[in-house]
Amino acid sequence: MKIALIAHDKKKNEMIDFAVKYRDVLNEHELYATGTTGTLVMGETGLNITRMKSGPLGGDQQIGSMLADGKLDLIVFLRDPLTAQPHEPDISALLRLCDVYCVPLATNIATAAIIMNALKNGDFVKEKRS
Repeated sequence: MKIALIAHDKKKNEMIDFAVKYRDVLNEHELYATGTTGTLVMGETGLNITRMKSGPLGGDQQIGSMLADGKLDLIVFLRDPLTAQPHEPDISALLRLCDVYCVPLATNIATAAIIMNALKNGDFVKEKRS
């Protein structure tokens, strides 16, 4: 499965903790991330991650392009709902694409944990696109 990891600045430590906790699950999949998030997660976990640009510099759009081309199966995007983001239109477009293409999207740690446990237990079923 191809999984993208994205985290806003105030959520990067939470993403690192998440990746450490679910390293064994994530290690079984092909990982992608926006620039800074990918660098930090790789540094703490040793996971192999293909990094895109930083989110504000086009990384969210790169992830969105992959999603639209059918090259992603799941996105974990730990968003900071209390801080305005200068690239909010890119974020909204990415969230919309997840809905358009029926790609599971976890925007908080609780949902991400449920999905990781489903992957670990073999309960995650990839939906076919229409």
